[in-house]
Amino acid sequence: MPTQVEPNPALLTIPAILESAAHRWPKKVAVVENAQVTTFEELHQRARVFAKAFIAHGLASGDRFAIWAPNSTLWQIIALAGQLAGCVLVPLNTRYRQAEVRDILVRSESRVVFHIESFLGTDYKAMLSGLDGVQVNQVALSELDNWALAGQAITDNELETRISKVTESSLADILFTSGTTGLPKGVMCSHGQNIRVFQTWATGVTLSSDDEYLIVNPYFHSFGYKAGWLAALIQGATVYPVAVFDIDQVLALIQQHGITFLPGAPLIFQSLLGHPEQDTYDLSTLRCAVTGAASIPVQLVKDMKNLLEFDEVYTAYGLTESTGVVSLCQSGDDFETIANTSGRPMKDVQVQITDSTGLPLGPGLAGEIWVRGFNVMQGYLDDPAATREAITPEGWLKTGDIGIQDENGYLRITDRIKDMYICGGFNCYPAEIENSLLDHPDIADVAVLGAPDERLGEVGYAFIVAREGSNPDPAELIAWCRGQIANFKAPRHISFIETLPRNASGKVQKYLLKQQMEVS
Repeated sequence: MPTQVEPNPALLTIPAILESAAHRWPKKVAVVENAQVTTFEELHQRARVFAKAFIAHGLASGDRFAIWAPNSTLWQIIALAGQLAGCVLVPLNTRYRQAEVRDILVRSESRVVFHIESFLGTDYKAMLSGLDGVQVNQVALSELDNWALAGQAITDNELETRISKVTESSLADILFTSGTTGLPKGVMCSHGQNIRVFQTWATGVTLSSDDEYLIVNPYFHSFGYKAGWLAALIQGATVYPVAVFDIDQVLALIQQHGITFLPGAPLIFQSLLGHPEQDTYDLSTLRCAVTGAASIPVQLVKDMKNLLEFDEVYTAYGLTESTGVVSLCQSGDDFETIANTSGRPMKDVQVQITDSTGLPLGPGLAGEIWVRGFNVMQGYLDDPAATREAITPEGWLKTGDIGIQDENGYLRITDRIKDMYICGGFNCYPAEIENSLLDHPDIADVAVLGAPDERLGEVGYAFIVAREGSNPDPAELIAWCRGQIANFKAPRHISFIETLPRNASGKVQKYLLKQQMEVS
């Protein structure tokens, strides 16, 4: 693993990082979107123009602004502009419906929302127009240049004064959790946290100014925003934002632009490998992949290295509340380590595995993962009770994830506390069962839930996506599974499904699957 670079205290704000990038790589390309090419110098200047407009339109330091749009150059420029003006970014999930957007705009007290007019058949402008009683200015991206004209009245000195108020402890963003099991909570992170975490992450995964970085992860998620364009800005890499994941487009972009760096969910790499014409594309420039999930087949990691020819494949673990990262694998880790663990904690980040009473457990024992360090969020927006519940007085963040840490510090995520079910008195972790099922040659994707059972309390229920061309028998799959793992872990029910429902950040929406259970 490359030596971790100590962050420069003078560069622990996003405005400072942007200015530094413009000075270090002024003519180097920062962003490529279709035929539009933007250098680091141009990125800086355009962000300053829009930052002046933020000030001219009356947004003060600490005011919140929302962005509701897919990945684009403008998304990044607006975010940087608002942060230059000392405002706080609130990204909105592009899958949100009107009620969800209303809730977040109201709770975040966003002053303005920048939005695309329509996307994937959804009329965003109409939905926002229907938000009766919500006090927020609406600016369509197509009208952005007109909105920015007001900034001409703001001098460079006025902007510099505003920028000077941004410190490493200033709030940079509020990212709302995915809300798959309840109302999303607003996670608050500072400028200094973002820079320290993603300078460490970028160094660990060898991202550099030589890289051509294809960003398929959505900008409203920390994987696309912080591990995406922000990490690239820190390191001087060129980014290629992708608005919609289309496998043919992704393959074409890799070949056309010589993409070297491609993070994403396991599904992205499975899609690349499964494309019938994948071997007709030149993917030889691919150098580094970063992925992460509770269950990753070892074979997938092998195929990523042997068939897609990545030099490096890293897995990492993090959550919104940890500023996106807790741990990551190291260069040289073997296939099994990469697939079955999420690496070791970042420098200056502590991980503790605890039992149900909060007492620490030794190596090899499963318990809740607690995290302490500079990456722990500032708290949940306007929810001190939830913050106290999540963060102990000693500063430990209770992640809600179940994991095991070995004697060398490597962390294996086994499941979420809320996903665990009890079968006949035994704890069952769906991710472990899913990982086992994914070893079967007829299974392309799987999600396991606990289903009510009169005798055992709960039993496993597997929703399976069969591999193309296969027609597996449920009874045979259950028998096969019992030969791989303990009988109580093997699912008792199987339903076949064309595709698993996932949210925009790739998480399986198990509450939707629960509604489809057929248990006699």
